Amino acid sequence: MKPGPVRMKGVLTTWNDDRGFGFVAPAVGGPDVFVHISAFPEGALRPVEGDEVGYELEFSPDGKPRAARAQTLRHVPAPARVRRPNPPQRSSRLGYVAILAFGCIVFVRALVHPLPFWVAVLYGGASVVTFIAYAVDKRAAQTDNWRVPEGSLLALGVIGGWPGAIVAQQVLRHKTLKASFQWAFWISVVVNVLGFAALSWLAALPSEL
Repeated sequence: MKPGPVRMKGVLTTWNDDRGFGFVAPAVGGPDVFVHISAFPEGALRPVEGDEVGYELEFSPDGKPRAARAQTLRHVPAPARVRRPNPPQRSSRLGYVAILAFGCIVFVRALVHPLPFWVAVLYGGASVVTFIAYAVDKRAAQTDNWRVPEGSLLALGVIGGWPGAIVAQQVLRHKTLKASFQWAFWISVVVNVLGFAALSWLAALPSEL
């Protein structure tokens, strides 16, 4: 007679919420057991480090232990959980100030030399698409689905969607804490603004000569 699955329990010692996996230290001892977010019931609370977890022990094709059909037996008390801090308020102000400053630059530039209508369409359309891309990526991060590549988010900013990206970051609280992404994002903003300034200057040359 084939033995049934082995039901075990342990403590979640590490958990990467962005990638949706972690490791459980079995109560009976032995090597830590890999657990993926898909092993938990759909709609269950997101695991946190310190949770007591029940699971069925399985082995991957390469022989490594992993948890299946997992469930949280005891949550860490809320005050003891490690909470992500809210993004600094000054970061939010900086983003909106950047949008306002760019708007003033465009307005002054339009007074000196009219801008083509497609410029407004480009920035407006790209901003809407970028906001949607951030929303999709935020949802994917919460449900452990396919993520929008960071390179794609940055590329949308370079072509003119960075105002929409700033609004999305603050409204959705997404991509505001990852320092490497923020550095790359603001570099993409500078690249776009410099490109806009260069193209505007070249477009104005014939009328100034």
